[in-house]
Amino acid sequence: MTDHRVAPANLFEQALQRLDSAAAVADVDPEAVQRLRHPKQVLQVSIPVRMDNGTLRVFQGFRVQHDDTRGPTKGGIRFHPNVTQAEVQALAFWMTFKCAVVGIPFGGGKGGVIVDPKALSKLEIERLSRGYIQRIAHSVGPDTDVPAPDVYTNAMVMGWMMDEFSRMQRQRVPGVITGKPLPLGGSLGRGDATARGAYVCVKHLERGRSWNPSQTRVAIQGFGNAGRHLARLLAADGYRIVAISDSKGGVYRSDGLDITTLIRQKEASLALGTVYPAGSVCDCPHCGAVDCHCKERSHGGVTPISNEALLELDVDVLIPAALENQITAQNARRIRAPVVLEVANGPTTPEADACLIAAGTTVVPDILANAGGVTVSYFEWAQNRCGITWSENEVHQRLEAIMGTAFDRVHATADRHQTDMRTAAYILALERLAAGITCCGTERDFARHA
Repeated sequence: MTDHRVAPANLFEQALQRLDSAAAVADVDPEAVQRLRHPKQVLQVSIPVRMDNGTLRVFQGFRVQHDDTRGPTKGGIRFHPNVTQAEVQALAFWMTFKCAVVGIPFGGGKGGVIVDPKALSKLEIERLSRGYIQRIAHSVGPDTDVPAPDVYTNAMVMGWMMDEFSRMQRQRVPGVITGKPLPLGGSLGRGDATARGAYVCVKHLERGRSWNPSQTRVAIQGFGNAGRHLARLLAADGYRIVAISDSKGGVYRSDGLDITTLIRQKEASLALGTVYPAGSVCDCPHCGAVDCHCKERSHGGVTPISNEALLELDVDVLIPAALENQITAQNARRIRAPVVLEVANGPTTPEADACLIAAGTTVVPDILANAGGVTVSYFEWAQNRCGITWSENEVHQRLEAIMGTAFDRVHATADRHQTDMRTAAYILALERLAAGITCCGTERDFARHA
């Protein structure tokens, strides 16, 4: 997948532009805005790892706690070669606002390690995972900061981290990490939570726009955990998924793709002893190659497509579910989908936003559309703290209620202020955050006694 990221120093500045846009409309104390422009803590660590061949490598990692006004900071840990401090700060900022949008009692945090995890063995990934949590253990915990999975981390990695933290504390502490395996205190319904939350948003759009699913064309950029599960949910509901892609490329079929087969093809490469699927949606099902020229490859009208071309398809719903900054000022005017549902974090730059708004495109923002993951992480944390277990059906019902309410409130805020859904989501979140910040006192309170 092409990396369209801007210079690292600008990524957090992009995030702050969202805050400034909301602050210009919302009626909040300026001190709240000032506080939210600065992360509470930025931690950089070095993680020495003994490799399988006996050599030593030292990896750089980060953990950012942006704001804890509404509760412990919460956010995933990503393993990626392009991780930067600015990126992690931006992600932590978005988490603060995401949690406030859906009304759960968390603030925003995020972590990352600069590494290509696909180049490591399973044992090396385990050593890295345990080494990372060792380095940040003094600043995380169920009451302070609760990590979770993100790009190229999963339940297995979270299990290693929770186990290592528990060893250090000399007691089992399941509430320190969410997204864990079920036997280690994970929650039913966590695996597809991000996708299911986005699916709730689609269903609200469907009712508001009177969509017929079988006639609604969908393109999904990114076929990781969220993209795969969302494709599965939408296909089961009758939506026509015409294009999907992953880091190696994508496939397109105007009459709709066989999502069940593509998921099976992708996940079949997750063999015993590996952590990540090695296969791709664009692998030929006949010879297994990405760039084959088999006659059978185009059988049934399935053709290869690039990630860039997928974004510009003539579809009804475009779902960026990969990395940041995929829709930019350079390609925004070529986006033809009338609805963009952001399942990735920060897939659209502020400059691209202006182009999409001018074109009348409805963008369901990331801090709403992908909040299902952190919402069910909250459920997992709550179950761990209380020593109870909810059924999968109960988790789904609670998630649908929270996401549905959040969607309706963002939509109502957009109507009230006559603005786009992204600005509305930030206004709603900012008002909730500012209410907590001002409870601790502002200049207005202290000026009375001066």
